Amino acid sequence: MKMTIKQFSILIMVAALLSGCSAIRNANNKQKGAVIGTAGGAVIGGVIGNNVGKGNTVLGAIIGGAIGGVAGGYIGDRMDRQAERIEEEIPGAEVTRVGEGINVTFNEEAGVYFDTNKSNVKGTSAETLNRLAEIFREYPKSVILIEGHTDSAGSDEYNMKLSQQRAESVTNYLISQGISADRFTTRWYGESQPKADNATAEGKAKNRRVELGIIASEALKEEAIQNTKG
Repeated sequence: MKMTIKQFSILIMVAALLSGCSAIRNANNKQKGAVIGTAGGAVIGGVIGNNVGKGNTVLGAIIGGAIGGVAGGYIGDRMDRQAERIEEEIPGAEVTRVGEGINVTFNEEAGVYFDTNKSNVKGTSAETLNRLAEIFREYPKSVILIEGHTDSAGSDEYNMKLSQQRAESVTNYLISQGISADRFTTRWYGESQPKADNATAEGKAKNRRVELGIIASEALKEEAIQNTKG
């Protein structure tokens, strides 16, 4: 699975912390997992917290849902596998593993897009969401946050409504493919959370996007706790 520069830097920092501690070096695998889960979570939380402060609500949801420790490592292992499946099946998607969750971004160049001023799912977008639904069926113990975003063209009110329609369109399409509605939370933010510069055409294309946060369900958290006791 691909690793972002930010993720790689975080791992280096965590590794440096851990390698200097003889107690950790002599610990068994389960003890190491607990320390890595806690220390890694603290580092990741500190680094990503800056981005959350700028309005990245998907990352905020992922961090807020984390349980940490050995159980968090159990969840992270399953999220690794799910992220790999998404990358395999949907090469254009921007997939980032964050702590105990996954952030997936679809823009006009990455699998899910909409015609100008439209919100209906069709064509390539439908094919992409069909593949995503299949992965969600393989991993039923995750819940999904879906967010809609637009560029700055048009009024704030119009963009807010359009982002709502697009986010709800994606949610409803996935539900139509057999994914339980109980697994979804749908939100929309109009033009208020740009990822790129709205002054350029390229930047606007990146800002017209749907983002997903994939997080452990309560059932998976309980499974993780039960399987890492002792």
